[in-house]
Parts: sequence; C-alpha cells; structure tokens
Amino acid sequence: MKSTKIIFKLVLSTQFLLFGLALTAQNTKFKSSIHKTVQLRTDEIFDSLVKIRRDFHANPEVSGQEKRTSKKIAKYLLSLGLEVKTNIGGNGVVGILKGDNPGKKIAWRADIDAMPSKIPDVVNFPSKNKGVRHICGHDVNTTIALGIANVLASQKETLQGTIYFIFQPSEENIKGAKAMIDDGLFDIISPEEIYALHVTPMPVGLIASKPEWLFSDYKFTKVTFKNSNENESIIEFTKKIISDLHNVKPDSKFWDTRNLLDPNIGLENPNTIFKDYQTVNQNFNIEKSENKLTISTLVSSSNIKRMKAIIPFLNKKIGASKYAKNLLNIENLYKCAPIKNDKKLTTKTMNSISAIYGNENVIPLYGPIPDGRSDDFAYFQEQVPGVYFLLGGSNFEKGIISMPHSPNFAVDEQCIKTGVNFFSSMIIERLIN
Repeated sequence: MKSTKIIFKLVLSTQFLLFGLALTAQNTKFKSSIHKTVQLRTDEIFDSLVKIRRDFHANPEVSGQEKRTSKKIAKYLLSLGLEVKTNIGGNGVVGILKGDNPGKKIAWRADIDAMPSKIPDVVNFPSKNKGVRHICGHDVNTTIALGIANVLASQKETLQGTIYFIFQPSEENIKGAKAMIDDGLFDIISPEEIYALHVTPMPVGLIASKPEWLFSDYKFTKVTFKNSNENESIIEFTKKIISDLHNVKPDSKFWDTRNLLDPNIGLENPNTIFKDYQTVNQNFNIEKSENKLTISTLVSSSNIKRMKAIIPFLNKKIGASKYAKNLLNIENLYKCAPIKNDKKLTTKTMNSISAIYGNENVIPLYGPIPDGRSDDFAYFQEQVPGVYFLLGGSNFEKGIISMPHSPNFAVDEQCIKTGVNFFSSMIIERLIN
C-alpha cells in the first residue's frame, strides 16, 4: 500500500511538472509573439511618427507656452481611443489606456517643452518660431511616448492593467512636474510604477541606466555667519574649507565629457573614473546684509553618503575655528531633486529589455553622470517608484550628435523606433509580471 502511494505521488508530481513546463513554454511563446507584434506595429507607424516629430520640431514652444503641442498630443491620444485629461499643471496632458483585463497600473512620462535659442537650426525642417528650438530632444521624447501609446492601444484586448501617459510641460525651468502634482495629478491617476527616457549622445540603438542616482546630486551649500568686522577673513576661511570637499584633480580625464563614453574609463566600465567624486564650483556667491554674511556655491556628489557628510564636515571645521561664535547656519539647498532610480525596477526592466532586444543594446552604467544635468521627473519618483532611461540618438558616421542643449543638436530618427520598441515591450512585461 505504501509503495502504491509513493508511485501515485511520483506520477502526480510528474504530471504537475509536465503541466508547468507546458505552461512555461506556452507563456514563452505568447511573450515572443506579442513582442514580434510590437515590432511589426512600430514598423507600420514609424513614418507617421517621424512626421509627428518633425511637426513638433518645426513648431517648438518654450516652457509654459506649450499650447499647440498640448493640443496635438491630446488629439492624437483621443484618436487612439484613450481617455484624455488636459490643462494639468498648465499645459500638461494625461492619456489613460485601460486594458481589457484588470492588472497593474503603470505610468510613462514625456517632457514636451522646447528652449530659447537664437542659433539657426541644423535640419531641413527648421523651427518656424523665431528664437525657439528643440535642442534638448523633447520633440523626440514626446513622439516616442505617442508611439508607445499607439502600439499598446493596438494590443488593448490582451493588455492586463492600465497605462497612464503623462505629457509634462515646463521641464526646462524645473516647474512642470511640481505643477502637475500640485494640480492633482495623483488624484486623477494612481500608478504603481513610473518610467521616462531622454535622448543622449550615445549611439542610436542603445539604451542605458543604473540603479539609484543616475546623475550626480547638485546642491547649493550655503554657510551663514553674523555680520562682523571679521568678514573678509571669514570669507577666505569658508571658501577654503568648502573647497577642501573637492576630490578631483585639475588635470583628470574626468573633466573631458567625451570620456563619459570611453569603454575603458567611461560610465559603462565597472572601473569607471566617474564614481566616488565630489566637486566644488569655485565661483562662490557672497551676500552681505545688515546682520548676515552668506557664502555659497554649488557642490556635486556622486553618492548620498558624500552629500550627507558635507554639513557635519563643515560644522566640525567651523566649530573648531575662531569663527565658531559667528556661525548662524549651514544648509544644502536643492538645485533640483536628483533622479533616483528604484533598484529592483531598474534591474528587472533592464533585464527584460535585454532578453528581448539583446544584451549588446542595453548598457548598465556604473557611475552617475557628472555634468550638472537632472530632470524634474525626480519629483514624480518621490511619489512613485520608477526608472529614468537614457536613449542613444547619435550617428557618428553621419555626423549626428545628440548632445542636449548644444547648438548643433540633432538626432538619428531611428532612435524613435528603438524607443517605441524597447519600452512598449518593457511595459507589456511589467504588466504580465
């Protein structure tokens, strides 16, 4: 009798194992099929997306004035059958795509504003608005978001969950994200995860990211003393001790931004020189009033440990000096909240994109970018865990360099296809899982 039970258990276990393997095979086949469908749909709409991008590029609008852009976005989303909310935090737009099956709620954000620029455009579809250009790639970011919405809307019957498409105004002046939040964005939507991308000088076809800080944290370190007849010596002393925070040598390859992409010392190398650094801007700001003397400058740090150590370090140095009696306050003030990617989501999303589109196209970074950039997407990340990706837009052979804010900024429009494919598939994977 005992042996019969053992045989029965073995047979039952084998059946469950075979059933599980069959389900796994079926799920793998389904995933492969749906990602092929994503790619086919992206191919179908690619030419139309290029036209949309060029229209945005030719009609740029600066922060707070994105009315035409906003209307074009809303009209496109409505044509896909999405529920659309407008005028959130100014010219912000939200498109809501509900799958036919219940599930996770995911948000995708794109910035929509352009920048003031008197330098002539470098493309054959130049800006029609004098003094305004898309030299940061937001026309591309917006177009990719519309492309993702199109692809996922075509899969509505198989989608599990809800996708929110957030089109944010006023990123360049770091006001749009807060404005949308303050205007009740998260009363309208309730995402569990949030994602975004930005065009970068990497070669087209690549994406990159890293857990936690993607850019170095920049803060205004501000030291305030009582006004006194010792002001001049206090200024020199304070400038010296703040400058002591600096740990990058003047002749370091760190200062040449071209080295960010160097395979030996750049960000994609685990031994990159762009980690564990702290820099101090030597252009100190000195303010005097009747009662106070304030000395401040911009300090950047590659990790939170270094940034948190600044105030204790300065307190210790000043406290041990003859100027301790004059000290009123030391503070670190945001330039902008730092992009801080969720560890688990970064790993999961990078792995899922790699599995579908190849490891060679997905670049893990090992240090935060030190050039003073950030993005007010960080304020959304304070509300919802998420990941910010970098998208390659350059084609060096064609002389196309997609360095944001540069006079000759341009993109290889194939990056639109990369963005739509990679991130449509990524969102589907997040919904399935």
